[in-house]
Amino acid sequence: MSSYIDKPRKGRGALGNPHNRFESNTRELIDDGWEGLNDQPDPQRQLVADACRSIIARNDSPDVPYRQSINPYRGCEHGCVYCFARPNHAYLGYSPGLDFETRLHYKPDAAKVLRGELAKRSYRCQAIALGINTDAYQPIERELKITRSLLEVMVETRHPVSIVTKGALIERDLDLLKDLAADGLVQVMVSMTTLDKQLARNMEPRAAAPVRRLRIIESLSEAGVPTGVLMAPLIPYLNDSEISGLLEAVHAAGARQAGYVLLRLPREVAEMFEQWLQAHYPQRAERVMNRLRDCRGGEVYDSRFGKRMRGEGVFADLISKRFSQAVRKLGFPGMPELRCDRFEPPIIQGPQMDLFGA
Repeated sequence: MSSYIDKPRKGRGALGNPHNRFESNTRELIDDGWEGLNDQPDPQRQLVADACRSIIARNDSPDVPYRQSINPYRGCEHGCVYCFARPNHAYLGYSPGLDFETRLHYKPDAAKVLRGELAKRSYRCQAIALGINTDAYQPIERELKITRSLLEVMVETRHPVSIVTKGALIERDLDLLKDLAADGLVQVMVSMTTLDKQLARNMEPRAAAPVRRLRIIESLSEAGVPTGVLMAPLIPYLNDSEISGLLEAVHAAGARQAGYVLLRLPREVAEMFEQWLQAHYPQRAERVMNRLRDCRGGEVYDSRFGKRMRGEGVFADLISKRFSQAVRKLGFPGMPELRCDRFEPPIIQGPQMDLFGA
């Protein structure tokens, strides 16, 4: 408990820096009466370049609709307290707490490495999901433009790509997205957790506001880019009452599809989320956690395939029925399938000169 401050910091989701589970020693904050725990300095953003020899990650999980993904960044400035990717920061030697929001790794050679992988004779075209663990359109993308450089490779090779984001910066790349959409090569899913501005600010302090995300859906849809919505995460007693209203709003904005993910609390995220609840919604904290346990067989997390995204039990089934009924009532048209038949491998110029060149 002493790894945390007593109240939230402005613009931050985590209340502190819980220890890295791989460290042999742990450190605790102690209030010695001279300076309060809340007087600790606000951590500053640090950028670290990652050299990468490969860029496409592959998985065979039955819970996700993609087999290939690219994550241009590790860590995320959006600061969403519930982010399931937080525990991965421990592999970098950091805390999943404030470190995850401030110590950010990026891959400057991502586009170059991607071109090399797509040029291999053994490569077989499948859609690539962009920015799955952490948002590819988080604020540092405005400066680094790594996501844009990856999309430029997709345009060059006519490679299908899907994107999940809650960042308004995606509108900057409408020119590339429209080009890809013309050949059925792109899908975008906008993450929408709530229409409540205050709840969004508490849960996702540096992400786009709900009304701004609705405008993202509108602008992408008007540009001909197939756009859907993920209500992720769906949290009992926090945003589950918004299912109907949120779906009506995103449908009116032009969303073609809607899905949801029940809140996941792997490893350190469980303790961090409980601390966040106590700080922001103390009167509801116990009810929220008890209901989550009802959906996870008495535990706060269930990692089993087929269960981790939706949960099980009476309440989980009720959520599923409410959501599916609202989707059917509104008549979402669905997303078109991504095409793979337009793919053309890039031509990599080697050090050897052209035999017939000048």
